[in-house]
Amino acid sequence: MHAPLQLPLEFEAFYLGHQEFFHDYAEAQLGSRRVAEEAIHQAFREIQAGWEQLLREGNLEQRAWTVVRRIVGRRLETEGRPPAFVINGPIALALRAARNKLKVMQSVSGLYEAIAELPPRQFDVMVLRYILGYPPARIAWFMGLTERTVDYHCRKAKERLRVQLGYPGPEAKEGKGK
Repeated sequence: MHAPLQLPLEFEAFYLGHQEFFHDYAEAQLGSRRVAEEAIHQAFREIQAGWEQLLREGNLEQRAWTVVRRIVGRRLETEGRPPAFVINGPIALALRAARNKLKVMQSVSGLYEAIAELPPRQFDVMVLRYILGYPPARIAWFMGLTERTVDYHCRKAKERLRVQLGYPGPEAKEGKGK
């Protein structure tokens, strides 16, 4: 039998406060709870190894989030595939069903692929907000941002997706009503 690790109390608290969130994010990306647990275990080992330095540098949540993103991203890159939510996530399945039901041919075409191409912060905010359903306040806390910054990244991501998918802008909608 192995003796339990002697971890700093602050690290244990950080782990307990963040592990569910990190696992949810990794599972949405990697498509499997087991694979997500492996990735997050690796992330927490790396966070623990640099714990004292992370505490000294400040922005602990943001720096830990960077570790999680990097490890999950490398796993996807190594496997040569897009995030699981693009392929078979619950949102993808629900939208496919809605698309079939409503016979809307182009409304969601390419959306998930376009989300996967967003810049890192916009991508994270969109996944956390609209795929995992976290509220802006919680996203802000985990990412070390303000709620206004989370909202800003959501707006920018939506605008980028609108342009990339070729949907009309707000000015086109205003012109129709006149």
